[in-house]
Amino acid sequence: MRLVSAQQLVLPQQDNRWALQPDGSITWNINGRLPHADHIEMSGEKVSLWIAYNVDAAGLCHLSRTVVFPTFRMLPDDTRSHIAYTFDDNAQPRIYVDDELLWPDAAKGGISLPVKSINQHGFMRIAYRADRLRQVNIEHSLFPSTDKPIALETYKFTNVGNKPVSVVMEHLKREVTTDTLKSKGAPHTVIMQSVNDGSKTLQPGQSYTFVIDYQATDHPGSLMPVRADLEEQARQHRIEEILSPLQLKTPDSVLNAMFAFAKIRATESIFKTKSGYMHGPGGLSYYAAIWANDQAEYVNPYFAFSGDRIGNLSAMNAYRLFAGYMNPDYKPLPSSIVAEGDTVWKGAGDRGDQAMIAYGASRYALTLGNIDSAKKLWPLISWCLEYNRRHINQQGVVESQSDELEGRFPSGKANLSTNGLYYDALVSASFLARQLHLPKKETTQYAQRAAALKNAIEKYFGADIAGYHTYKYYETNTILRSWICVPLTMGIYGRSKGTINALFSHELWTADGLATQAGNDTFWDRSTLYALRGVLQAGETEQAVRFLKYYSQRRLLGEHVPYAVEAYPEGNQRHLSAESGLYCRIFTEGLFGMRPVGFNSVYCTPRLPQAWDHMGLDNIHAFGTVFDLAVEKKDAGHLLITIKRNGHNYRYVVKNGDNIKISV
Repeated sequence: MRLVSAQQLVLPQQDNRWALQPDGSITWNINGRLPHADHIEMSGEKVSLWIAYNVDAAGLCHLSRTVVFPTFRMLPDDTRSHIAYTFDDNAQPRIYVDDELLWPDAAKGGISLPVKSINQHGFMRIAYRADRLRQVNIEHSLFPSTDKPIALETYKFTNVGNKPVSVVMEHLKREVTTDTLKSKGAPHTVIMQSVNDGSKTLQPGQSYTFVIDYQATDHPGSLMPVRADLEEQARQHRIEEILSPLQLKTPDSVLNAMFAFAKIRATESIFKTKSGYMHGPGGLSYYAAIWANDQAEYVNPYFAFSGDRIGNLSAMNAYRLFAGYMNPDYKPLPSSIVAEGDTVWKGAGDRGDQAMIAYGASRYALTLGNIDSAKKLWPLISWCLEYNRRHINQQGVVESQSDELEGRFPSGKANLSTNGLYYDALVSASFLARQLHLPKKETTQYAQRAAALKNAIEKYFGADIAGYHTYKYYETNTILRSWICVPLTMGIYGRSKGTINALFSHELWTADGLATQAGNDTFWDRSTLYALRGVLQAGETEQAVRFLKYYSQRRLLGEHVPYAVEAYPEGNQRHLSAESGLYCRIFTEGLFGMRPVGFNSVYCTPRLPQAWDHMGLDNIHAFGTVFDLAVEKKDAGHLLITIKRNGHNYRYVVKNGDNIKISV
C-alpha cells in the first residue's frame, strides 16, 4: 500500500511574470524575460475578442485580434458556423506623432515603441515606453462591446511635455461581405474602420483618443455611430456588476483576486441569441450554443450563487432548451444545442449527458431557492433521472457510451464520472421533491436509489490502483485517472485518503495540475478544479489549500493568465468560460462547504485553514435571499459562523469539520 503523503510532493518553484495591483487588476511590467507570448479572450453579448499578443526580444508588442460574431452565421448550421475575422498590426491605419510614423511600422511588424506594461482586468491595456517620444504618453486599450457586435481598440494620446504636439491617424475603412448563398439569413458584412481619425494638435496637458472598431452588420448602408467612450463605460459597468455580488474575503490576496477574475470570465461569455441568452465556452469554437457538461453541469450551479441576472437567465434558458428534447421513448438528449438553438450535436453519443443535466439542474434549483423555477425544472430533472435508471446494468451502475472527454481516453461501458453525477442528482432530487411537496413515496425512492448506487459504486469501481486505495475509472481500468476525484465532490468519502494521496502524487500531479491519466502529459483543468473542491469537502483542508494556492498563482500571475483553462495540448489552454465557474465552486461548495438541501436551507461545512483566522463570502445571492457568510476561528477546535442578513446577525458555533444546517 502506498503511504507517501501529498505533503511530501515538492511543488515547482514559481516565478511570477504578473503582479497583483491594488485595484484588483494584474500588470506585467516588461523588464526582461523576453520574448513572451500569450492570449486572452473577452466577450460581450454579441461579440468575442480573442487577442494573441507577443512581446519580442526588443520589447516590441505584436497583436493579432480575432473577432468572433456568434449570431452572424453561415450555412450549414453546425457548432462552428459563426463568422470570425483576424486582424494583425499591419491592417491598422497609420498613426504619426510630429510627422514620425509610429504605427504600424511594417519594418518592425507593429508599433515602433517598446512596450512598458500590459494590464488585464476585463480590459487589455498596454502602456508604451516614451524613450523617443518623451512628450507623449500613449494608453492603448482593447475590449468588446457589452451588447453590440462590435470590438474596440482605443489609443489615447496625452501631451506630457511643454510644447504642442501633432498627432495624426489616417482614415481607414475596410469591409468584407460573406457569400450570399452560404450566409444564414442575409449576407454578413464585417467592417474595420477608424473613428475620430484625422490630425490633432495637442497643447501641453491635452489628450485625444483615436478609435478603431471591428463590427458585423447585415445593413452596411446604415451603420450606427460608434461612441467608444460610452462603450468603455458600459463595459466597465458590466465588469463591476459581475464583481459586486459574491465577494471572496480571505487573508490570501491571490485567491481573492483569482476568484474575482474567474467570475468575470464565467459570466461575461453569455451571448444574446434568437433563442435567448446562451452561455458559451468560447475559445474561437463554441458560441451561441450550450453543452450538457459546460453549461448544465459546470457553470449553472455557480450562477445560482452569483447574483447575476443574465447568468441566471442563461441557466434557466439552457435547461429549457434541453427539456425541448425530452421524449417518451427515453432516447438520449443531445450533448449540445448549437447555432443559436437551430440544430444539435450528438457526435459522441450518450456521454452521460442525462446525469450531467440532472446533477446541475437539481443543484441549481435548490440553490436558487425559487419554487416557480424549480417547478419548471422538475420535469427535466425527473426525466433525466428516469433515463439513467433505465441504463443501470446488472452490477447496479449506469452505463453510458462515453464521458465528457468523448473518447479521447477510454471510459468503458460504465464510468465513474457518470455514476458520481447520477448519485448526487438522486440526493438532490430527494431534497427537491420534498420542497415541491411531492408524494412521500416519490421523495423516498430517490434517496433509496442513491443509497443503492453508492454501494454499487464502491463494489464496481472501488480498487487499489498503483498502490493507492482508490477507484478504477471503468471496469478494466488499471491506470490512475484524474476523475477518481468525482466521489469526493459528491460526498462519498469511503476511499478519500487513498484517493487524495493518488491525486497529489507524482503519478498524477503535474506542473499544471492533474494529468488526465498517469504517464500522459495531457491535462484538462476541469478535473483539477473538481479535485480541489472534492479534497476540501473531504476535510483535507491543508493539503487542498496548498495545491489551490499553487494552482491559482500559476493561472493568475504566471505565464498564461488570468483564468482557468480548458486543456493542453488540445486547444492550447483556451480560456473556456465554464472552467472559471468550476473555480468559483471550489470556494462556495468546497472551502465554505455549502450543500443546498432546501429552497432556504443549506448544509454548511466550512474548512478554515490553520493559518487563517477568518474568511468570508459577502453579498451571496442564493436561497431566495441575499446574505453574507463569515467564518472565524473561535478557539482551537471550534468555528464561529455568522450569517448577516437584512441587518441582523445569526451566529452558530460548530466544531471544526462538523456541518450545520442553516436556514437563510
